[in-house]
Amino acid sequence: MIETTDGDRRFPPALADVARVKFDYDDGEGVDFEPYDAFDSAEETTDWLRHWTGNHDLDGDAYRVFGQDGTGGLAALWCVRTGLPLVEQPVVFLGSEGERGVVAASLSDFLWLLADGLGPAEVVEVERHEGYEGRPNAALTELAERYATTARRPARYIVATAQAEFPAFSDDIDALCR
Repeated sequence: MIETTDGDRRFPPALADVARVKFDYDDGEGVDFEPYDAFDSAEETTDWLRHWTGNHDLDGDAYRVFGQDGTGGLAALWCVRTGLPLVEQPVVFLGSEGERGVVAASLSDFLWLLADGLGPAEVVEVERHEGYEGRPNAALTELAERYATTARRPARYIVATAQAEFPAFSDDIDALCR
């Protein structure tokens, strides 16, 4: 039986293992990511989305928040692929200053980005600066090798593929804002 996203808040084992890895931001040279060991609750996610957009008619059902950067920007699985398990949903980032973007097409691809030393905030920020230069992490590479169902590919390809699949993400978020 395939687990679907309909109300599914079970934390994927890969994210639980990522939460055990220490991310060293290293004065702006590392990955600015603080993974959680569980999803934010549905209530917390709804509250965050309403405040982020200024739209108090929304609910956060489409998101499973699993981490943040140092400024409070949030990384989430975006439950947009009806009927598919959480690990097959895209990873998105919504920053504290309004930055946002699709980071990876699946949790598997996200694990490869982490292995290459890029977190969700770095991917969205780097998009503006046209360069993906991370510092590979051996512990995260081992996790990606264990859990990933996609092949390792260059970060630029992973991000471009995800953004091509969901080109209207930013415009859709803008449409939610009040």
